[in-house]
Amino acid sequence: MSTPPAAARPTLHGRDVILRPAEERHLPRLFEILVEPAVAEWWQRQQASDLLPDPHEGAGFVVEVAEQIAGWAGYYEENDRDYRHAGIDLFLATAYQNRGLGRDVLRTLATYLFDGRHHHRLVIDPAVANERATRVYEAMGFRRVGVMRQYERSPEGVWRDGLLMDMLRGELR
Repeated sequence: MSTPPAAARPTLHGRDVILRPAEERHLPRLFEILVEPAVAEWWQRQQASDLLPDPHEGAGFVVEVAEQIAGWAGYYEENDRDYRHAGIDLFLATAYQNRGLGRDVLRTLATYLFDGRHHHRLVIDPAVANERATRVYEAMGFRRVGVMRQYERSPEGVWRDGLLMDMLRGELR
C-alpha cells in the first residue's frame, strides 16, 4: 500500500486539533516554531523535504488549533510486507505545549495509521533525555523497545542516544 499523494491525503480531526496536509505555504510558520528554544532543543532545523516528505514515503501535516498553526506531525511507512509498520514524529509550538494537545495529535494520527492505513505497529523515537515526551508516549500506549546509541546529533552537534518505542494495534490509550 503506497502513501496517498498530497491531494488525496485526508484532513484528520481530533478532539481539539485538526491535522491538515502540510504544504509549502505552511513552511514559514513551521520554521518559526522550530527555532523556539523548547522545540529547538529536540529538533534540528529541518529542510522543507523533511516536513513535506516524498509522497511515496510518508506524509506531513500541520497541526491546527483554533485555526492557528500549532505545530507539525508526520509519518513514514515501511511497506515491505514482512516489515510493514509506520513511524510517527511531531512538534508543537511552546504556547501549545502542556495542554494535552500532543496526546490529541498522537491519538488522531495513530488512529488514522491503524484504521485508515491498516498498520499493526507504530514506532516513535524521542531522544533518551526527552523525558517529558517519553512520559506522554508511554501514557498513550507506546512501550520502550531499546536505546539506539549515538542515534542523532543534538542542535549543538553532539551525538545523543535515541529511545525506540513501539505500539501495537489495540494498545492505544
